[in-house]
Amino acid sequence: MPPKTKVDLYAAIRRDARAGMPNRALQRKYGVGFRTVKAAMESVWPQPRKQLPPRKTRLDAFKPAIDQMLRADLDAPRKQRHTVKRIFDRCWTSTVRWR
Repeated sequence: MPPKTKVDLYAAIRRDARAGMPNRALQRKYGVGFRTVKAAMESVWPQPRKQLPPRKTRLDAFKPAIDQMLRADLDAPRKQRHTVKRIFDRCWTSTVRWR
């Protein structure tokens, strides 16, 4: 059974390396690359994952228009307010390009 966490993986790699298993055999046994085996031998703790910058969403371009629709709906009667489907339809029809 493979180790569940990266810390457990590093511990298992170090344990087998101390028992005399070669680097290439460690790579095959645990399904990792030589860099992972090297990192496990150098440090007990894995390097923290680097944080990715937040991605833009497709909705970002429409947020001002949606906010404007919802602000206008604050004064509208209940039956005339926008539903999610109606907001989607208005955003979709404004971006469709006919050929």
